[in-house]
Amino acid sequence: MDSFFFFFAGPAIPVGVDVQVESLDSISEVDMDFTMTLYLRHYWKDERLSFTSTTNKSMTFDGRLVKKIWVPDVFFVHSKRSFIHDTTTENIMLRVFPDGHVLYSLRVTVTAACNMDFSRFPLDSQSCSLELESYAYTDEDLMLYWKSGDESLSIDDKISLSQFLIQKFHTTSRLAFYSSTGWYNRLYINFTLRRHIFFFLLQTYFPATLMVMLSWVSFWIDRRAVPARVSLGITTVLTMSTIITGVNASMPRVSYIKAVDIYLWVSFVFVFLSVLEYAAVNYLTTVQERRERKLRDRAVREQSLPCTCGMSHTRTMMLDGTYSEADTNSLAGYTEAPMVPDEVVPEKQEHMVVHLSVSSESTNTKKKGIRALRIMQNTHAIDKYSRMIFPGAYIIFNLIYWSVYC
Repeated sequence: MDSFFFFFAGPAIPVGVDVQVESLDSISEVDMDFTMTLYLRHYWKDERLSFTSTTNKSMTFDGRLVKKIWVPDVFFVHSKRSFIHDTTTENIMLRVFPDGHVLYSLRVTVTAACNMDFSRFPLDSQSCSLELESYAYTDEDLMLYWKSGDESLSIDDKISLSQFLIQKFHTTSRLAFYSSTGWYNRLYINFTLRRHIFFFLLQTYFPATLMVMLSWVSFWIDRRAVPARVSLGITTVLTMSTIITGVNASMPRVSYIKAVDIYLWVSFVFVFLSVLEYAAVNYLTTVQERRERKLRDRAVREQSLPCTCGMSHTRTMMLDGTYSEADTNSLAGYTEAPMVPDEVVPEKQEHMVVHLSVSSESTNTKKKGIRALRIMQNTHAIDKYSRMIFPGAYIIFNLIYWSVYC
């Protein structure tokens, strides 16, 4: 016990650290953490463990000796779970050299917190760090440092993640202060991950874009086909709602807007506006047809009144007996009126009033004009403009979106 206190009576003990990352197991956006398996190695000198050796070879021990000597009390800051592997035995190795230098190595899996920023999700990059620190000994008692600088961290080349590209691993160190206990040396394993976008293009962006384009099909459907246009609009709206719900289910409930939220909600607004567009078209069509029906009814009532005073629609001719029957029948477009009483025209024994209708050429021209007008009215003006405005606005939105976030 006396030697123990004498050992810490002098300056701070330097403890070098190096790490070999075996695997980066998972990244969880919902829990905002990562899981890493690594080999953690400590290097220091304890003269009390020195021994005489003619071959200058080290001695290697398992974890049973660790409980009988002093070892650094390094722990992982912000760790949620961690454990030392114990299959088939505890993965702990202790190597002692004749001059008292000690190598202490263990295989650990740790799950640590990572503060992620999802404002650019899924076009984002995340920076996480694993932090190591002595639990009990301040910088006056134990000096924790990276043994070989950046070369103290080695990475397995086979490490890969399904959703991320590992861009960079590097080491840093600094002092951490606790108001109640003092200053401590802290080591950082920093790494940067860039998310693969192709998965989200297939699962989120392409379906959302296709739903928006599908909603534009209603602009080419006859405005009188109410069931077709309404069912198409409702289907696209419900599909967009399902896509938005599916994306948010796999994300933490953050209080800010993500990049994917902007795209999905703008797409949802386009789909919803296409439904409102048909509601406007249907309403205006109903108003227009009601107005036209009133005009037709008024025209029918006016035409049903007997009037021979004007010649705009019919022309009247008086025929007497000097015309032969053949001449009378040759008058196409004339209709026979009742005989004029003898009291009015006593000198004529036979009189006949014939009404001349509008010429056949003017009647055909009017019919063609009405038919063309009806064809033009079947495609409402709002539908015509929507066929250009909706795709144009959505293309502009996509250009701005991808130029900002890519």
